[in-house]
Amino acid sequence: MDRTVYGAGMWGHILRDQLDVSEGEFWDCVLDGRLPDRGAPEVPKEALPADLVHLLIHRVGLAEETVAELTKEDAVARLHQYWTEGT
Repeated sequence: MDRTVYGAGMWGHILRDQLDVSEGEFWDCVLDGRLPDRGAPEVPKEALPADLVHLLIHRVGLAEETVAELTKEDAVARLHQYWTEGT
């Protein structure tokens, strides 16, 4: 079996149909670890950890909208206030 045509065709099929990337995006990922853009939103640099958000909503009783507006430092301070003062 001659693999010259089969190999190139298979490679193109895998990149295009299965991985949904260009050849450049594939090699950028393999060689440099740069993931292809899949449309996922980037996580903000100051995102609150999920367990901190859970505690603020379910233990402290804050509304989701209130928690979403807090900085990480303010969220930790609010949780600390709850643990020390109970409010």
